[in-house]
Amino acid sequence: MWISFKTLAFVLLSSASALASAANDGQARASQLLNADPQFRETWQKVVQKEERLPEWVMNLSGDAEQMNAVEEDGDKYLVGPLCETTQSCRSQRLIVAFAFDKKHAYALLVEVPAGLPADKSPTRHANYRFLGKPEPGMQELLKEQLRKDPNWY
Repeated sequence: MWISFKTLAFVLLSSASALASAANDGQARASQLLNADPQFRETWQKVVQKEERLPEWVMNLSGDAEQMNAVEEDGDKYLVGPLCETTQSCRSQRLIVAFAFDKKHAYALLVEVPAGLPADKSPTRHANYRFLGKPEPGMQELLKEQLRKDPNWY
């Protein structure tokens, strides 16, 4: 089957605008980005390729994800959202992901809390924080702010 250049361009542009619209409407999820657009996958691979000892769900952005939001940092727009391996594991491990709208940059904050931490203990005081993608201080704060928005994070 032969597809004309115009048809191909239309399909690609429609897909990109649909993803952008979904992102603006809060419909995009971190767990769907790598399959939605090869550029997201390429950018994410650059972030994780030199990192050591990352769980597979972080490497592949797979798992349970909430809707992402459009956020601005230092004049640039990002899609930002949380991801966990499973809903149950969110208390002990989670990832906050930020992708630039142009898909050229990605950053993340991996948060790990000791398993079995009693409910009366504050996870913020016992968590280990690991930044991925070498974010500048402003981006680090944006990622931490997204974490603090979680009502179960105190």
